Amino acid sequence: MKKIIFCAAALMLMAACGNKKQELVIGDPVYVGEQTIVEVNEPSTPNCPAYVVVNNPEVDLSAFPIDEEGYHILFNGNEKMQGWRGYGKEGIPSRWVVEDGAIKFLGTGLGEGQLAEGGDLIFAHQFQNFILELEWKVSKGGNSGIFYLAKEIATKAEDGTLRYEPIYLSSPEYQVLDNANHPDAFLGIDGNRQSASLYDMIPAKPQNQKPFGEWNKARIMVYKGTVVHAQNDANVLEYHLWTPKWTDMLQASKFSAEAWPIGFELLNNCGGDEHKGYIGIQDHGDDVWYRNIRIKLMD
Repeated sequence: MKKIIFCAAALMLMAACGNKKQELVIGDPVYVGEQTIVEVNEPSTPNCPAYVVVNNPEVDLSAFPIDEEGYHILFNGNEKMQGWRGYGKEGIPSRWVVEDGAIKFLGTGLGEGQLAEGGDLIFAHQFQNFILELEWKVSKGGNSGIFYLAKEIATKAEDGTLRYEPIYLSSPEYQVLDNANHPDAFLGIDGNRQSASLYDMIPAKPQNQKPFGEWNKARIMVYKGTVVHAQNDANVLEYHLWTPKWTDMLQASKFSAEAWPIGFELLNNCGGDEHKGYIGIQDHGDDVWYRNIRIKLMD
């Protein structure tokens, strides 16, 4: 699979590009401001638009403390949310705040209709093999998600400028949901949109979620393509990336090659050729809280 590497000098792609139109013609160079970056290659999935993978600056993980179990502490109540920023943005969107030692998204009630002051949040370091642990809770009827192996992807907008595509097109999603009150819990197949599920692909079983307003513990292990989701200290699913079975699961989901070519292209090789990417948490328009976020490297 041909990939497109885009080494951006600035965090804000749209700001860096200004109003200069980016045609993304196969084989042509791409510019950020006046700087030539790299030529555009051809995706392997039919009808997939040309795209670039934006490699923005990353934080130095050695600046984050390690606990007695060998986990780097990515968030422990710090008001400045050190190391975090908006997906495709330079800073932290204003609707993400710290409340009672947790990162909280101030819901808009608009579902996926994100506002400029919202958007998904990522930790600005790409991980390959790891165990991620955190706690989450949602408001009544709340919806969110935890992303991993995510990339920042840009395509050409209708006006010819570059724009970021949604994070979920490049990243598997650990679903965060109020199963009792959000309609997504009753959609999909066999509960594969309920909490801790691999969204729209594999249901979490047993389904041991605590109700809205209570803290749930999430654990995600990624190791050489093997992925395990756990919820409240019980393993609830396992799958294997970059395999024929993974491709088949994508093809049977909403991210099929026919329904969503760019999603199929990116997810089929999620993490890119280096098999690494960002972790992130989702703005889905509802109040959601995350705390005690830590990660152990398994490289």
